[in-house]
Amino acid sequence: MTRTQIQLPDRLYQRAKAFAADRELSLAEITRRGLELFLDRYPQPMPPSPQWHLPRVDGGGIKVPLEQLTKIAATDEATRSRPH
Repeated sequence: MTRTQIQLPDRLYQRAKAFAADRELSLAEITRRGLELFLDRYPQPMPPSPQWHLPRVDGGGIKVPLEQLTKIAATDEATRSRPH
């Protein structure tokens, strides 16, 4: 356990000592319990998540030049618009 010193306003110290005496506890014990209650009530915020990046997709290595892709799309459109 770590020992520490704290400064309290006189009125708070008197109230805490009376509270501890009424319950047959030490001032140190009610201070520990109070800190535990406080820290349980106000937990630490979640650490910030890592910065999000747009996922990269592996296209499988197939590369079609834009001109060829335009021709393929035009051919497909022409084929679809013909009556059957």
